[in-house]
Amino acid sequence: MLPSIEKILQTLIFAFFFLTSPLHAEELRILTSFPPALTNVYAAFFEKDKDNVSLQVLNKNTIAAIDEVMRGNERKFDIFWSSSPEAFEILRRNNAFADKDICGSSVANSVEPFALSSVGWARRQDSDVFMPANWNDLLKPYYRGKIAMARPARSGSTHLIVENLLLNRGWDDGWAYLLEMSANLSTLTARSFGVPDGLLNKRFDIGLTIDFLSQAHGENLQFRYGNPLMLVPAQIGILQTGENTQNACAFLQQVLSKQGQRALLFKQISRIPYDESIREEFSATLPTNINNALKLTWLEYDAGVTSDRYWAVNVLFDLMITETLNERRGLWRRYHTLKETISSVELNMVKQLLTEVVVTEDGASVASGMTKMGLRSTALASLGADERDIVQEWRSRVAAQLQEADRALLIIEKRTAQ
Repeated sequence: MLPSIEKILQTLIFAFFFLTSPLHAEELRILTSFPPALTNVYAAFFEKDKDNVSLQVLNKNTIAAIDEVMRGNERKFDIFWSSSPEAFEILRRNNAFADKDICGSSVANSVEPFALSSVGWARRQDSDVFMPANWNDLLKPYYRGKIAMARPARSGSTHLIVENLLLNRGWDDGWAYLLEMSANLSTLTARSFGVPDGLLNKRFDIGLTIDFLSQAHGENLQFRYGNPLMLVPAQIGILQTGENTQNACAFLQQVLSKQGQRALLFKQISRIPYDESIREEFSATLPTNINNALKLTWLEYDAGVTSDRYWAVNVLFDLMITETLNERRGLWRRYHTLKETISSVELNMVKQLLTEVVVTEDGASVASGMTKMGLRSTALASLGADERDIVQEWRSRVAAQLQEADRALLIIEKRTAQ
């Protein structure tokens, strides 16, 4: 199969970095899902202190970055840097990180949390659309065609949103919520960065996102955390197969230093520092509900559970929502139209069909375990034979569900038209 244009461009950009680096400089190679707005700040700090070291930073979406490491880390990245807890759990399970004490027993571990994040939704500051007060508000017909989010298969931060709902509400109720909310979706963006960009460009009114992507545009966007609040640590780790351990340790220590933690509060970054003393120092600048949550025991994000079903959750979202969004929105529109005039057992059955996940929680974990390393691209062409069979079976179940809902709606519509 021919490589995608995106992969070719990434390779050319990375090669350009290497070819244009000073010949005398050592290279520290960083693989990250973070945007340049964050990485450039730390690169500038580091290169100022280490003028003989050249940082080469490559940005990839989370799944592509994991895949880069798991295929052998052929380009010898020294550091992996991401907000995705599943990425670190999967890489940790596959012994991708250096020994815990690689930097010395009295220094930082090879993998460390450096920032905290949580998820919610944003709107433009000048928007006339009412700001949702809670997750359930997003289900109201008022928001039909007004909401956007990214695909979790293309965005680690959106995967956090999906799993936040699944962990808090449970597998069945979490998927029921997501499937009902699909009635109000305007679009699914290709990357998480597309959500704040789309809000700013007035492509839609409400965007499901993670705090830092919205708060980096705080002068134009208003962000609200979803409750219950689940704070997730973003992490940085030194890879076992990297070639510049000494400078990797120095970079990790800089990110964890007081200077590095304070830098998280820069406007273009807008992250919550992991260092408690820095949070206390700048508590007046942190969101009120984050300050309140930090005083309590916040809900833990179970990366063990979410990593076990990582592949399946992304595939299920694409099969049940991404691929069928237009059809599903049409069925929901017909359902809501009928609900305004009648109430019946048959209509309740339609809602059940439209909100029922096609795989059990255990079945999702088993299916993920059958795939290579628990993750793969959701594109059918890139799957192995067993994975294709799983996807085709699930796709058939989704199609049967929607066809049954359509038939049930037709019967009710004909009866009410008489």
